[in-house]
Amino acid sequence: MKATLFADGGSRGNPGPAAGGAVVFAENGDVLAEAGTYLGLATNNVAEWHGLLAGLEAALELGVEDLTVRLDSELVVRQLSGIYRVKHADLIPLHRKAQALLRRFRSVDIGHVRRKDNAAADALVNRLLDEAAAGR
Repeated sequence: MKATLFADGGSRGNPGPAAGGAVVFAENGDVLAEAGTYLGLATNNVAEWHGLLAGLEAALELGVEDLTVRLDSELVVRQLSGIYRVKHADLIPLHRKAQALLRRFRSVDIGHVRRKDNAAADALVNRLLDEAAAGR
């Protein structure tokens, strides 16, 4: 099965209340899954990685074999592709876990999109942050 994963993360304060989220879409555009988590106090970069990890795990649970990954974080895209090294101690284990999950797919295409093209994942992150702020 082929799918496209849009992932995002956000922190209100950086660091501040943070969440990561992802939406997995079928080839026809239908939403196959939403996955995300409220992280508590974290940075934007940590939240971006958690959004990606949640999406990769959801895609694997769905049986996706060929995955297109789209992120609005150029940093994460460049770290995943090896253009940038991951140096921050908080990000190294997240990067390792992402690399391990990515190896479980038959094929993966990772690319950057502008924030406006990542609206579904961004909306999920904001919903998670709003729900946490409201105590839900």
